[in-house]
Amino acid sequence: MTDSLNDLYRDIIMDHFRYPRGQKHLDKVDIKTEGKNPTCGDELELELKIDHDIVEDVSVGCKGCAISIASGSILSELVKGKDLQEVKKIARHVKGMLKGENMSDNFNLGDLEALKGVKDFPVRIKCALLSWTALIDGIDAWEHKEKAKVSSTE
Repeated sequence: MTDSLNDLYRDIIMDHFRYPRGQKHLDKVDIKTEGKNPTCGDELELELKIDHDIVEDVSVGCKGCAISIASGSILSELVKGKDLQEVKKIARHVKGMLKGENMSDNFNLGDLEALKGVKDFPVRIKCALLSWTALIDGIDAWEHKEKAKVSSTE
């Protein structure tokens, strides 16, 4: 990676760290989940408002390092307006990217591209993954609950 690209990525991460997006609390919450990274003390609270399997709104409250906060901020911008299956697909792609797996380049990850370099620092991968892991866990739990509701009314 060139120095100018490193500088650009560093600027993007620092912008999301200093001015995190999606930090408002939601009035109506369909999915609420928390995540903790005991390795470095990052803590996260994630809220989603869902309408017909579409992420209508997102709240990411994160306390921790710059990587963790930036990743949560980017998540809040990236998943809003997308359906849950697409969100889970993006999250799996992000997890693979951060773990250094060969992923297809068919995704437009926007500012998330700035976090690609985290894979070179194994201790920081958990920081970048915290919000994405919480997102997948929250969606999975919500889908399980929704399926249970449907089964009980049939």
